Amino acid sequence: MNSKLLLIFSLLFIILSNLSLPVVSVVDDCGAQQNDACINKTKALPLKIIAIVSILLTSMIGVSFPLVTRSIPALSPDRTLFLIVKAFAAGIILATGFMHVLPDSFDMLSSTCLKDNPWHKFPFTGFVAMLSAIITLMIDSMATSLYSKKHKAALVLPESRGDQEMAVVEAAAHSHFHGHHHGSKLEVEGSQLLRYRVIAMVLELGIIVHSVVIGLSLGASNNTCSIKGLVAALCFHQMFEGMGLGGCILQADYKFLKKAAMAFFFSVTTPFGIALGLALASSYKENSPRALITVGLLNASSAGLLIYMALVDLLAADFMGPKLQGSVKLQIKSYLSVLLGAGGMSLMAKWA
Repeated sequence: MNSKLLLIFSLLFIILSNLSLPVVSVVDDCGAQQNDACINKTKALPLKIIAIVSILLTSMIGVSFPLVTRSIPALSPDRTLFLIVKAFAAGIILATGFMHVLPDSFDMLSSTCLKDNPWHKFPFTGFVAMLSAIITLMIDSMATSLYSKKHKAALVLPESRGDQEMAVVEAAAHSHFHGHHHGSKLEVEGSQLLRYRVIAMVLELGIIVHSVVIGLSLGASNNTCSIKGLVAALCFHQMFEGMGLGGCILQADYKFLKKAAMAFFFSVTTPFGIALGLALASSYKENSPRALITVGLLNASSAGLLIYMALVDLLAADFMGPKLQGSVKLQIKSYLSVLLGAGGMSLMAKWA
């Protein structure tokens, strides 16, 4: 019943959000100023300030929600509802990479403002996204190996261990981890806990990169028509993307300070990007060749990272895990949740 109510609520939220996003896109000619009724620097400034505050708040709510509700039995990581919500958030992250970040990179790197050679002769977006996915795999694999070696060293020489968090991993490898879930026990093997920590760190890295880029573009724009819609879209996006990241942070079982630091950096990156765009608004032209190349390549690399993380570390890890493999009914609910999250974010691409 709880999962059905969650899906219905999420669907209604997506529909209402989409109905409030009538964005008009205006494209300048290679960085030149364009006379348009929507271009108004004076009116755009208060909208950007509103964007900073609202996106900061929704980001904090999204990333903190899984962390502050861990004491609720229904939302603990070992319950089915947590997996369904996590699948929904993973669908949003997947659609962000495929439907928002990757197409933006294609548009930028194929712009007529760029020279025909080499930008129109070679598919840089696909190439950079592919390299980004491979590099993410390398970081994912090597970081896991390094963490595992550090863990084995901690088992051999426990008295020389300096990282207190490795004690949690060691304890989880030999016994049950006792959480605060009204007496329930969260059983996580040491190797799985290491994976959760690597996933949380790499996912946060990818989200931070594309959040700064999005904020920079919004902060540098003086198009009041597009800013209004983008604020609503980004609030929705940051909230549910934050829920996905918050779930990963919760599963990683970091100490309080590290959890707070990761939540803080996620929350402030987009507002920081907006503030940076405001500071650079006089010199930053979103359709200048330099801006198109820089942002286009960053978007491509971010898209490759997000797509890899969503498919491999979030969706595949859960769907191939024992919890979902043991229940076809739970798999169907989780697939519907993924489709709901990905579908809602994909519909927003029409306006955002």
